[in-house]
Amino acid sequence: MFRRLLWWSTCLSVLAIVACAPKAPPAVVGAPKHPDFMFPVAPEGTAAAQSARLDRGWQYLQLDDTRNAEREFAAALKQQAAFHPADAALAYVSLARGNDAEALTRFDRALAGDAGYVPALVGRGQALLELARVGDALVSFEAALAKDSALTDLKSRVDVLRFRATQDMLARAKSAADGRRWDEAKAAYQQAIAASPDSAFLYRELALVEQRAGDPVTALDHYRKAVELDAGDARSWAAIGGLLEGNDDAVGALSAYERSRALDPAEVPENALARVRARAAVLKLPAEYRAIAGNPGVARGEIAALIGIRLEALVARARPRQLVITDIRGHWAQQWISTVARAGVMDQQPNYEFQPAQRVRRGELALTVSRLLGLIGAAKPDLTRKWEATKVAVNDVPAGHLSYRYVSQAVAAGVMPLNAGNFDLLRNVTGAEAIEIISRLEALARP
Repeated sequence: MFRRLLWWSTCLSVLAIVACAPKAPPAVVGAPKHPDFMFPVAPEGTAAAQSARLDRGWQYLQLDDTRNAEREFAAALKQQAAFHPADAALAYVSLARGNDAEALTRFDRALAGDAGYVPALVGRGQALLELARVGDALVSFEAALAKDSALTDLKSRVDVLRFRATQDMLARAKSAADGRRWDEAKAAYQQAIAASPDSAFLYRELALVEQRAGDPVTALDHYRKAVELDAGDARSWAAIGGLLEGNDDAVGALSAYERSRALDPAEVPENALARVRARAAVLKLPAEYRAIAGNPGVARGEIAALIGIRLEALVARARPRQLVITDIRGHWAQQWISTVARAGVMDQQPNYEFQPAQRVRRGELALTVSRLLGLIGAAKPDLTRKWEATKVAVNDVPAGHLSYRYVSQAVAAGVMPLNAGNFDLLRNVTGAEAIEIISRLEALARP
């Protein structure tokens, strides 16, 4: 009797052990239900029982048996509270059930245990996609790729998502820019750049919005980033040139404009290039020349420099004379004084001095203007006939005055206008006035 009781006791004990042991999941038949989920691999050194529960739970999950999967993963987590693979596995269970926000929380918990855990990074990206947070999903996917570049399927997916996200953000950015909602447009472009950081086009469009919003400094930085990424971006080079020109950096603007025109001549008009070239050339000239515009009374040497530089091609048409000038050696404008005097445009004094520091009056400048108009008229005789046919009445310079002929010609040509009918022969010419007069001559001399 005792032996029979012992036998039954032993059988019951075995049955109890068998009943309490974890059941093996059925084999996965056919295609897995969640093939895009990434198995949460346990780190080296994990207990065999925990690894076994992860394996069994994953088989249940691929059968879409989320209840048994959750039971296995929860048991693995109970054995070790900070077991991040189990947290990631439970997150995938939530994802399978459609509890995306809960899945995101669980994936974040797994990443708190190991910030570089690839299965959690991939799963987190999937949860974020379900929550329509495409930009954040891309960040999570790219973090996973940075840890494991062998995830080629994920890379292809990221490329497609990046393209779609960029297109969506561009549409929003353009709509905001059209509506002059500058902050919204900038934010959208910055999001697009975060998704596609190597796109020169995006930096250029962001810079354009910043420029239109009145932030040229930041715009210039982003245009420069655009050409750093794509040196062949003619439009960005042209924009850089325009901003530098606005900052009075003629040399930098000229360089940018020339780069742009070399790539696409249509991006920078020829007159803009010529304007900046002239400004850049001025910067290479003596400081005394650059100060002429502010002079209350311009000197003979300064007038000669203006003519010699601004009307160089016109002066070159004159037949040069042999002269001796004794007082210009060492003067900053020596080369232009010599050229203009030898061309007969300005006279030296009887004592062979030019007197470059002497102030110029309007009467003297009218004579110089008349001689320059003669050089222009030699190439454009119709203009000469027009000036000669124009009868000019000057209150303070009657027709019998010695200066009338060249005063009337300067007035008829529109180079030296009258002031309330008066010419003011004896008034000193200011630097700004001299520049205006030379500019009018320049315009007449153009082919």
